[in-house]
Amino acid sequence: MSTPSTDPQPTPRRVSARLGAIAESATLAVDAKAKALRAAGRPVIGFGAGEPDFPTPPHVVEAAAAACLDPANHRYSPAAGLPALREAIAQATLRDNGYEIDPTSVLVTNGGKQAVFQAFAAVVDPGDEVLLPAPYWTTYPEAIRLAGGVPVEVFAGIEASYLVSVDQLEAARTPRTRALLLNSPSNPTGAVYSPEQIAAIGAWALRHGIWVITDDIYQHLTYDDAVFTPVLQAVPDLAETTIVLNGVAKTYAMTGWRVGWMQGPKDVIKAATNFQSHLTSNVANVSQRAAIAALAGGMDAVEEMKVALDRRRRAMVASLDAIDGVDCPTPLGAFYAYPDVRGVLGRTIRGTTPTTSAQLASLILAEAEVAVVPGEAFGPSGYLRLSYALGDADLAEGVGRIAALLGEAS
Repeated sequence: MSTPSTDPQPTPRRVSARLGAIAESATLAVDAKAKALRAAGRPVIGFGAGEPDFPTPPHVVEAAAAACLDPANHRYSPAAGLPALREAIAQATLRDNGYEIDPTSVLVTNGGKQAVFQAFAAVVDPGDEVLLPAPYWTTYPEAIRLAGGVPVEVFAGIEASYLVSVDQLEAARTPRTRALLLNSPSNPTGAVYSPEQIAAIGAWALRHGIWVITDDIYQHLTYDDAVFTPVLQAVPDLAETTIVLNGVAKTYAMTGWRVGWMQGPKDVIKAATNFQSHLTSNVANVSQRAAIAALAGGMDAVEEMKVALDRRRRAMVASLDAIDGVDCPTPLGAFYAYPDVRGVLGRTIRGTTPTTSAQLASLILAEAEVAVVPGEAFGPSGYLRLSYALGDADLAEGVGRIAALLGEAS
């Protein structure tokens, strides 16, 4: 008679390896922790979330309210998006970017994140490499991996103004390179590529047959003399190997409405639309009607928002740059500062000696009750990301607390 095996039995797998490998969004995690601490009565100030503190413009809200009363918006609509919204996106592209697109080359998505994931899913196969300029938004590498791709980080530090060069991209290129991710203005750094840099990168990608996935979600948020340069305006011949990602969230203070889009070659958009038809069907019709109003309603509200953001940008940079050991370049776009804090690491603050930006961020939260996102979420350690899309008083108080704490470093 056989005897039962005494060998330890493997633990049954409960979560797929594919999803089990995904890291939580660091920015949302920091924001959630700050909100939880505030709910518990702690006076925490959060610089984590990339979310404007302005209300959605009134005419957009009014359009959504009217849409709620129309029974047509109570039903399913085309998976690719309402024809009127796709047309509005085409018109906005011509108005803002200077080139024409066919509305049928647009897929409306549930926020910009869905557009990011579907773009990689549409053109990346297992083993394909995607060049990922770093510092990068925390979602990009996870979306690449979920599509089976391999993110290849190309880091540009503060000395390069966080902007990668064609030489760096060429050094990272291999026979497996399939795509390049572009994000200008950048999350997390606020860096903006010049027209010449965009043209050079686009020409390089065209020469080597590399797909360009360009995330233009912050295109309207630039400051000083910086200008947003659409890669398809700079290199029109890239049209058949470029996917443009965008949305209403950042420009129109509509993060909660969840409307983004991807635009590109029709075969790619068709494949992504088929995928979305199984994944989420259509975007909420009321939100789509709101997006139409936003795109067609002019830029006055956006310009008012930019005035406040510019004021906060300058105040934050001046305060951070005055801290010993902190080097904070002036961001030219988006609404983030990305200071280099390597000069603080290794110094003792209230009995603790942080050696990584993750440790420093934890110390700032514990001792100053200010939530920031460490550089590890976006690439190498040694940096912090702070959003200045929050009220002036909170910004001044929060940065003041950081300055007081780091001023104790020895």
